[in-house]
Amino acid sequence: MNYGIIAKAIGSLLIVEAVLMLPPFFIAGYYDGQHEVKAFALSIILTAVAGFLITRVPKRSSNIRIREGIAIVSLGWILVSFFGSLPFIFSGSILSFADAFFETVSGFTTTGATVVADIESLPYGILFWRSFTIWIGGMGILVLTLAVLPAMGVGDYQIFKAETPGPIAGKIVPRIKDTAKILYIIYLGITVIEIILLVIGGMNLFDSTLHAFSTVGTGGFSTKNTSISFYNNTYIYMVISIFMLISGVNFSLYYATLKGRWREALKNEELWFYLGVVTVCTVLIAWSINGSIYKNIGESIKHSLFQVSSIITTTGYTTADYDTWTPFSKAILFMLLFFGPCAGSTGGAIKSIRVLALIKLIKREVNKVLHPRAVIPVKINKSALSQETLSGISSFFILYIFIFILGTLALTIEGKSLVTAASAAAATIGNIGPGFELVGPSRNFADFSDFGKYLMCGLMLMGRLELFRVIVMFSPRFWRGEL
Repeated sequence: MNYGIIAKAIGSLLIVEAVLMLPPFFIAGYYDGQHEVKAFALSIILTAVAGFLITRVPKRSSNIRIREGIAIVSLGWILVSFFGSLPFIFSGSILSFADAFFETVSGFTTTGATVVADIESLPYGILFWRSFTIWIGGMGILVLTLAVLPAMGVGDYQIFKAETPGPIAGKIVPRIKDTAKILYIIYLGITVIEIILLVIGGMNLFDSTLHAFSTVGTGGFSTKNTSISFYNNTYIYMVISIFMLISGVNFSLYYATLKGRWREALKNEELWFYLGVVTVCTVLIAWSINGSIYKNIGESIKHSLFQVSSIITTTGYTTADYDTWTPFSKAILFMLLFFGPCAGSTGGAIKSIRVLALIKLIKREVNKVLHPRAVIPVKINKSALSQETLSGISSFFILYIFIFILGTLALTIEGKSLVTAASAAAATIGNIGPGFELVGPSRNFADFSDFGKYLMCGLMLMGRLELFRVIVMFSPRFWRGEL
């Protein structure tokens, strides 16, 4: 194990994080008092000094292998979350370290679960940092580091691969640094467009910026206690719904479209599966709540589309208390906690491409009952998936469900109901945010003990880093270089 290159990469990451604290520092200086300014200043200094000292660890070589890439990403996210919680603590906005760490992990992993009861009482600088962590974490803070810093060493691809969600991490251009830059340019462009559209809809610039951060990063932190329902504005609902869906699409398809390869994007099977699930679930829920919850079909479709878009993209915004909807509609929303958007997007959960591959795999096994000797490949976008990829997808699904069950059981130890525990586990491992009952859209995660919050922090990190990359870190053989 090349500990020196791991230290260099993580130290560089912390220095980048310190720089990223400057915007909320200036926001605090403009809107808030000296106390909040000092809190950010101290956080920046401590984070930058820690990063600098860590980079001084001598390294044997600049080569980053798969093992080092996994270690850099997993340890990097934990340390970034630790130092990212400092502004909450130093400002006094969140007094408990467990709560501050939970809020920060929730931000960076784009989960959007909160322990803050009165969000509107938070200082402007803290509100900005809280939503900015989602935007940073959406595309990946290591990907951002690769984009803005010189190459960390031979093997930057291993970092990119370890942080990119989905069963296959592909480069859209030969150089990883250029790939990271292109992704962030597209990401920034979508964010700016949404900010402009929200301002046109009557939302002030500060709120528009923070809601765009959380929408495009699919995190769902709002500046209002009642989330998006505060605005009671159909135009704002529709803009955010559309941009949640846009952010759930594989960003490489946007690059392909910009390069004139729009037919490639339009023929993408995962994209159509994702949009198909959104359409079907929106129609079914609108049918279920029309008449019983809302008096006309227009209102039913509006709220149904918003909640389906919010949950399948793992954003977590709300325009209504869906916990009061019909059991059928809640069952569909609970199912969507596991689906997730496209791979290569900013969303979490299992991902649509894995669900599509599993459906095709089941179809193949059914056909093989009738034709045992037939060789039937599983194809997506006309390309056959290798047995290794199919095995990885199947193993990921089994492990995901297994960890969800263990998380649910662990959370019931605190005396929470099965629905609360199950939806909390699903919402955190899927990086979604709100669930049902005590963690529903009108509540938060403050009722859990410190044990429960740290457990859910672990679930959020495992979900964001795709399970295996975190679990392998607990093996002594990994650190001895035997794996």
